Amino acid sequence: MSADAQAAAPSPRLLRRYLLGWALGVLLVIWLLVVALAWYTAFREARKFSDGQMVAVAQLWLTAAPSTTANGPPQPLPELSHEFLQDVAVVAWEGGHLVTDTHGLVPGLKMAMLPAQGFATVDIDAAGRAPQWRVFSVQTGQGAQQRRVVVFTDMRQRHELGKDIAEHVAQPALLVLPLVALLLWWAIRRGLRPLDQLSHEVAALDGFAGQRLDTRHRFREFTSTVTAINALVDTLQTRAQREREFASDVAHELRTPLAAMALQARAAQHDPSPDRLARLEQESLRAGRILQQLLDLARAQRSGAAGMVVPKPERVALGELAARLIATHAPGADASGHELSLQQPDQPVFVAGQSMLLELALRNLIENALRHTPTGTQVVIDVWQTADERGVSVSDDGRRSEGVASHAAGSGGLGLGLRLVERIADQLGARLVTDQGEAPMTTRFSLRWPASPTGGTGGASAP
Repeated sequence: MSADAQAAAPSPRLLRRYLLGWALGVLLVIWLLVVALAWYTAFREARKFSDGQMVAVAQLWLTAAPSTTANGPPQPLPELSHEFLQDVAVVAWEGGHLVTDTHGLVPGLKMAMLPAQGFATVDIDAAGRAPQWRVFSVQTGQGAQQRRVVVFTDMRQRHELGKDIAEHVAQPALLVLPLVALLLWWAIRRGLRPLDQLSHEVAALDGFAGQRLDTRHRFREFTSTVTAINALVDTLQTRAQREREFASDVAHELRTPLAAMALQARAAQHDPSPDRLARLEQESLRAGRILQQLLDLARAQRSGAAGMVVPKPERVALGELAARLIATHAPGADASGHELSLQQPDQPVFVAGQSMLLELALRNLIENALRHTPTGTQVVIDVWQTADERGVSVSDDGRRSEGVASHAAGSGGLGLGLRLVERIADQLGARLVTDQGEAPMTTRFSLRWPASPTGGTGGASAP
């Protein structure tokens, strides 16, 4: 990634801030729900309290049996003031005659709007009086003994009472929210300390030196993370070991042709004979083949590297691919005295993978057989399929050179070409298997794939 791209990329977020944001968001939603519920409950209880007070006043008035008519509210006195005081007006009739109107509400009152019994909300058009009132009406007796009491409460005072109660209920929540947020921030910061410690341990970890994270004294939630990191370290160590072995193989393969080229070039300076120049050309071609294999290996690694666009798997017919490669190598095999042949079942055998990589692997196996066996050797390419697996193999009945023979016997290092084939096999999901093959063959290299669950069984058995 370029410096400009890195500068343009957004900076990573802090996990601590992310967790705190989510926790505070959830806390805020819960707090709002609690406040809303408290507000609704306070207003509902205030209304019920006010209605109950009106009923109590009506009951008291019926019991008191007043005998005089009072117009207008009493004079305000300090003893009659209270935080939750509501102005209550009473209008009473006895035998159909008005006997009490404490606040002078009757002139602005529409009698048809008053309920015979129970609660209602009415409008009153009277100077100096609230426009809307909550009323409770009750009557007893008949005829001259009939008594009717209507109790009025100012709706504005009723609303103010509910608002005042709701504010008193919600005020502790307002004070508690900042304290809870502070404690939550401290708890998250404290709780993430083990994660910070694990990050420091991972940063100080030297995977190539064989170090691993200690799985003891860990939180249970970290077990999967520590296991995954240790697995990654093991993979890095394995790959590093393979890279060291590969570098050793490359150095070994290049040392011989380069040293021979230097000797032949030095000798050709004194005696530039055709034989010496031919040897120099031969060693140069050998070094060129090694370098070509290195380029092929780099191309194969780029195909599966992280961040690279990997082509979609293709459906490759192994028989067609093998026939095409045999046709390409037939002139060289004839010139070197090798007999090149193909064996395949009647039904085509297909595998999923990148045709370029598969062709590269099979070409290296064929060239390996032609290059490291003597004249007159049979080289057979077998394409086969069973119920369990399918694959292609390259077998020969010649005597291999020491390096390849030791590998075939399972006791030596890989040649550069076979190292390339092994890595391609890993990317294709196959296995590179080396054995002696079936008589009269003496060496066999096989690329084997597990049988596809939907694939056919073909018509041949594994060699």
